Amino acid sequence: MRCLLLTPVIALAKGVARLPQSMLLALGRALAWLAWPLLGSRRRIARINTDLCFPALAPGERRRLADASVANTVVGALELLRAWHAPASSLDGLARIEGLGHLREALARGQGVLLMCGHFTHTELAVRLLSQALGRPVRVVVRRHNNACLERWFDQARAAVFGPTIGKKDVRGLLRALSAGEPVVYSADQNFTYQNAFVPFFGVPASTLTATPALVQRANAVLLPFWYRREADGRYAIRIEPTWPGWPAGDPAQDAARYMQELETVVREAPDQYLWAHRRFKTRPPGEAPVY
Repeated sequence: MRCLLLTPVIALAKGVARLPQSMLLALGRALAWLAWPLLGSRRRIARINTDLCFPALAPGERRRLADASVANTVVGALELLRAWHAPASSLDGLARIEGLGHLREALARGQGVLLMCGHFTHTELAVRLLSQALGRPVRVVVRRHNNACLERWFDQARAAVFGPTIGKKDVRGLLRALSAGEPVVYSADQNFTYQNAFVPFFGVPASTLTATPALVQRANAVLLPFWYRREADGRYAIRIEPTWPGWPAGDPAQDAARYMQELETVVREAPDQYLWAHRRFKTRPPGEAPVY
């Protein structure tokens, strides 16, 4: 019965997903304005993060950046609905994609591809647009929701466009997908408390997963950087790059640092589209005080 209460919500979500891009973005900005008083904790985290990561900016500029990121997170919720529920025809012309040949070549060799990205506010829409251009589903690694009804909706919606989802801690599932020659989108830029090392991210020690090279090697897969941003005209610039030269280097901490370095470069292209509301620096090196 409780799950049935979601039926009108899902119907509304499907309607939102079909809105013209300009209307969807405008609606997202309006919802962010309406929800602003409820987003206090997220705004606080984002402001701490931007204070840490952009010390050269004036305080007012850092605050505007943090607030813009939180607003983009609300917009990103609608972009998520578009990723799940928009008909393919409504996505035509919404993306400019570079480097698709790198992905096609690896898949043609029968290799799985770990598409390494970061937590931006429109990640799953970028994956949907990539899947459409590629002509096959691109798998996603997700965090399961604790609410069973919501998880059923989320998982069914994702599976319809990306194929079966892979849980964040389902290492075997990830290895099976890669070993079977599938493309999988993956990010390791959130706070980790296991298999981790403290490496610089915007000059701040960030607890970062070090297991990525081992996953790629165990599956005989290839890592390809996968980056994207929403441009001023509302379209999405997506690019797939070759594997970083010299990666992996054989030192897990060094490889994690390289990932953070490359991600930082991309974040600087559109810093307000990064998920600064996440407590990226929650785990601190020994002896350092909490920042949140």
